[in-house]
Amino acid sequence: MKEDKDTTKQNVPAMNTENISPLFQAALNASVSGIIITDNSLPDNPIIYCNKSFERISGYNREEIIGHNCRFLQREDRGQEAREQLREAVKNGESVNVEVRNYTKEGTLFWNELFISPIKDNDGKVTHFIGVQNDVSDRKKIEQELRFEREKMEEKVIERTESLRLSQEYLESIIETVRESLLVLDPDLKVLTANEEFMRTFKVNRSETIGQKLYELGNRQWDIPQLSDLLEKILPTNNPVLDFEVEHNFPHIGQKLMLLNAHRIELEGSYKDRILLAIEDITDHRAIEVRKDDFLAVASHELKTPLTTIKGYVQFAQRLLPKDSEDKLIDIMDKANIQLDRLGRLIAELLDVSKIQSGKFELHRDEFDFNKMVHQAVDELRQATESHEIEVSGKIETKLFGDEAQLAQVVNNLIANAIKYSPKANKIKVDISTVSNYVKFSVKDFGMGISINDQKKIFERFYRVRNIQQQFPGMGIGLFICEQIIKQHEGTLWVDSEEDVGSTFSFTLPLGTEHENHGI
Repeated sequence: MKEDKDTTKQNVPAMNTENISPLFQAALNASVSGIIITDNSLPDNPIIYCNKSFERISGYNREEIIGHNCRFLQREDRGQEAREQLREAVKNGESVNVEVRNYTKEGTLFWNELFISPIKDNDGKVTHFIGVQNDVSDRKKIEQELRFEREKMEEKVIERTESLRLSQEYLESIIETVRESLLVLDPDLKVLTANEEFMRTFKVNRSETIGQKLYELGNRQWDIPQLSDLLEKILPTNNPVLDFEVEHNFPHIGQKLMLLNAHRIELEGSYKDRILLAIEDITDHRAIEVRKDDFLAVASHELKTPLTTIKGYVQFAQRLLPKDSEDKLIDIMDKANIQLDRLGRLIAELLDVSKIQSGKFELHRDEFDFNKMVHQAVDELRQATESHEIEVSGKIETKLFGDEAQLAQVVNNLIANAIKYSPKANKIKVDISTVSNYVKFSVKDFGMGISINDQKKIFERFYRVRNIQQQFPGMGIGLFICEQIIKQHEGTLWVDSEEDVGSTFSFTLPLGTEHENHGI
């Protein structure tokens, strides 16, 4: 497909997607194709507009899309040849038509036929890109099925029969080996197979389980409305169903909290349309978590008072020191104060975690100058470190409505982490920009980076990357608190990272007035 140079070089004003006319907006949303617009003048060419079809195809909501680079749809599948073609086209300001593997928000693969075209101003500078995508998964599926059938035409019936037998044995061996309770159900929800773990956990035997309908097991102990919703309403429209919590009081074994995962098994012949139901008993695990949270809340509160007292004594002792005191004694008192401040910050973080877990974490929203807040945080960190140059670029033209203190905590944490985890680098880049009706804040370092697997977990409470844990002390709660603060502000926090290259942590927050942010 050739670029139409007459339409891409126009007198293009600064694009504001909020000013698109209702008629043009309706036309874009009526399109069956997904349409996005990216701003090439901003770092990482972020998405500033998407139509309804793009949301439908990708499964993401608009607030989860705006501010991201298009690469987030490929997740960890970054080695595609089509991605290199896209990079070259963006780099050279050219149009390109590719087929690329993308993944929905739920992780489902879909093939995307993508056409991107640059928008240039009178000077020939690329200001934006327009992307048009169509889901061609059905066509790809047909192509793959035809290829598969062509390859399998020469196979003998005996080979296929043997394959089915091995598949059955393999499935049965998995069912018996897994430590979770597993059931295989037919389309009518009759139990075909149950492993020993299910028998042991729920105090039943094989004769009263196999061949029975699930809801009729144990005098209808399994006639649970939530389970019925999972198997009859959710599973038929969403395959698979993951981490579905069900709490139920069983007459013979008591209250159980279960984590259910359900998959449809689509094998050939007599095994078609089977349902695999995995049941994890998390009753004890959740009770331990509750006790741990209670201990965390009590311990952090109890530590706060004696710490305040000790710090007061140390400061009082410093004032009583004679002016001619030895330098070593003065140095010891200063270091004691530094360590007490560090302990105070740790206790404050533990208190924040406790409030988050108990639902008592509150925000005090007001209008404030986001640019000024960021620069104040940067100035403080510049004074505290001599190892890194902190470079700040960009600004927003309006004030932000939110909890300034909490957002300052997020900004401080992200920049401090960038310095801490890039010990061999000497520069940190901070960027502020407006993306559609969102403010975007990014911190880029040139440090050790984070693996794809760890990127999925770093915002979890108490999670620490293994190689980082060995080199740097910490409890793994800073990023958890940051994400919760951003979520409370109806924003999104994410990371883009490559091992041994560096990491970029970014968040977006909605712009607008107090009433707009609260949906009034």
